Amino acid sequence: MTTSHALSRPAIPARPPLASHWAHDPSIVFLNHGSFGGCPKEVLAAQDALRARMEAEPVRFFVEELQVRMDETREAVAGFIDCDWDDLAFLPNATTGVAVALDNIDLKPGDEILVNDHEYPACLNNARRIAERAGAKVVVAKLPWPLPLDRGEQSVIDAILAGASTRTRVALISHVTSPSGLVLPVEKLVAELRARGVLTLVDGAHAPGMIDGLSMRRLDPDFYTANCHKWVCSPKGSAFLYVKKTHQEGFRPLVLSNNAELPKAGRSQFLTEFDYIGTSDYSAILAIPAAIRSMSGMLPGGFSAVMRHNRDLTLRARRLLTDAIRSTPVAPESMIGSISSIFLPPRGDGAPASTRPPTSRYGDSLQERLIDQWHIQVPVWGVPGTPQRVLRISAQVYNSFEQYEYLLHALRHELAAERR
Repeated sequence: MTTSHALSRPAIPARPPLASHWAHDPSIVFLNHGSFGGCPKEVLAAQDALRARMEAEPVRFFVEELQVRMDETREAVAGFIDCDWDDLAFLPNATTGVAVALDNIDLKPGDEILVNDHEYPACLNNARRIAERAGAKVVVAKLPWPLPLDRGEQSVIDAILAGASTRTRVALISHVTSPSGLVLPVEKLVAELRARGVLTLVDGAHAPGMIDGLSMRRLDPDFYTANCHKWVCSPKGSAFLYVKKTHQEGFRPLVLSNNAELPKAGRSQFLTEFDYIGTSDYSAILAIPAAIRSMSGMLPGGFSAVMRHNRDLTLRARRLLTDAIRSTPVAPESMIGSISSIFLPPRGDGAPASTRPPTSRYGDSLQERLIDQWHIQVPVWGVPGTPQRVLRISAQVYNSFEQYEYLLHALRHELAAERR
């Protein structure tokens, strides 16, 4: 660290009391819950107990207990997202959920998969792979960027529907976009696309635990997949795929286990096949109920209070940063949840901000300086094809407003250095 940094840097802010529930390195200001989530220590202990039970008697665990425990987890998740328990399959992550859903759609040559340019890259990769195999086409709708503050939702609806055609078979839409941190109007989009005969696959990777009142009954998508290891704060590798009952017959996992040929009396083949996709450590999935209980107990008012707290903190931090660095808001506040992107000035050399080059740990040297010199973990992305950059903040109950003030201090210093 240079002398100028040492002289100008304030002390790292103290963490709020609720941070004691997480095992984060106290020397790091962690403002990036959105990338990989974070699991409270008591939930990790619950997972450890499940692993210990599995290893104590593996045969009994897999043969006698796993299905019962999976159904208990289904009931907990179904209550959390308002759907029937038997509409849920469990998978390691939402990217797998997108791939499984697309693989089960009978695409024909000439069919189209509608996506947009704010979708998660891995999900776009799967859409392109599956479309190519079927002779179908991926159509990319371009969203306005930044969104107009007076008609943000409608601008998204107009842009996505403009990409639909008579050939559109399915639309892939993020509930909360990962690169840009936008809460998209999925309820309106699902209804509009259904009226056009288009199937909807919602990538809700960030939504459970961020979007209060999440309801599959009200939203009524054909398919909805989401991670619980992000904002529900369960262990890594715990996600679900909701499949509407009308699509469950013949709907199959990408990998078939012995259960594919062992139908169980009174149990749907959909549940039978997804209960067991080969021998694996299912403890992350089975710990989801513990995570819901743990996060519900963090604040008076339960999980809804946690979601409100996180959104309020995100909006306060967004106002602080955008006002201080005179940045244009990327979207109206109504489209912001617990993550938000903030425009940064272009790089001083005018070069396009890259994504993740092989010669760099991160996509932008600013992110590296923030972690190396200021001990702040926060992502800095590039806007493809332009020198424009965004910084994406997250807010969880282990964060404090003082941490974002500390981030602002670091940004002022580093952006001034770039200008020089």
